Amino acid sequence: MNPATPNNALDAVRDGIERFLFAETKRAARVERLRMLAGGASQESWGFDAAFGDGERLALVMRRDMGGVLTLLTLPRDVEFAVLSAAYDAGVIVARPYFRPAQIAGKPAFFVAFVEGETVGRRIVADPAIAAMRSVLVRQLAEALAAIHRLDYRGPALARFVPPNDGSTPFGRELARLYAELDSIEEAHPALELVLRYLTLHAPPPGETVFLHGDFRMGNVIVGASGLRAVLDWEFAHAGDPHEELAWFCVRAWRFGNDALEAGGIASREEWLAAYEIASGRRLDRERIAAYEIMGNVRWAIGALMQARRHLSGQETSIELASLGRVAAEMESEALRMVEAAGAR
Repeated sequence: MNPATPNNALDAVRDGIERFLFAETKRAARVERLRMLAGGASQESWGFDAAFGDGERLALVMRRDMGGVLTLLTLPRDVEFAVLSAAYDAGVIVARPYFRPAQIAGKPAFFVAFVEGETVGRRIVADPAIAAMRSVLVRQLAEALAAIHRLDYRGPALARFVPPNDGSTPFGRELARLYAELDSIEEAHPALELVLRYLTLHAPPPGETVFLHGDFRMGNVIVGASGLRAVLDWEFAHAGDPHEELAWFCVRAWRFGNDALEAGGIASREEWLAAYEIASGRRLDRERIAAYEIMGNVRWAIGALMQARRHLSGQETSIELASLGRVAAEMESEALRMVEAAGAR
């Protein structure tokens, strides 16, 4: 149990899950070992065992709304569940989805199988056991991402993600979203304004559009002794440029201090891009990657500020959310450094 979770709240969650399981399966089930899992600043993750009266046991995870949104991309839980289910059906390495979306103790939620492994990015990049199989993990991650990018967003399961037919580009739509989110913070951040202006003036030409996970990075995957166990957290899925996703994996924050390995703290940037090119058959444009990496730093700076605002506004009081506001300055500095390195005048 998370020490910050009051007993009455825990009881309400347990009761809500047991009621849902009975309604869904027509079998009584007892919820055991209910606890809040580590990570997840934007949504809650609860682990538990469902012990059915006939002896069956399921180790499950409930993903549930925390309150508020991190970004304008944030999907509701029922849509995230539909995306996860489509990915599972297509053979992407994800936790098996169970049942259907639900309301648990007044908040939208869904259920997946519990997958054993490490999710904390800082531990993954520092673990000697993982270091020994780093090249295998890089290949597995690249193959998983290539599989995600092959998902058909024009098909019935993901048709809601078809981009608007208004002449806009994926890069332009991302810029527009970031401007809107920065305006919503109602704080002065001239460094972010400057970098967004640079990106507007140096936007890459239109390119390919594919289905994107939206937050594919270290910290949103489960890693075990044999490598990748599952891809987590699909709440930001959308259609966009595949370069956006490759660059996001390289954003400095997701190296968790292991900056010598620019791709997620586990590989060089070129090793990561080459692994994806082999897995996907797609040739990547390094200049386009650079533009999206600058954008990625702005994206996380704004995301951190929006997370802190959830705390400051009283919407979701949390020390973790409050502390995220300080990382925005680090992202601003990195984005400005990258602009300078690009030779902007």
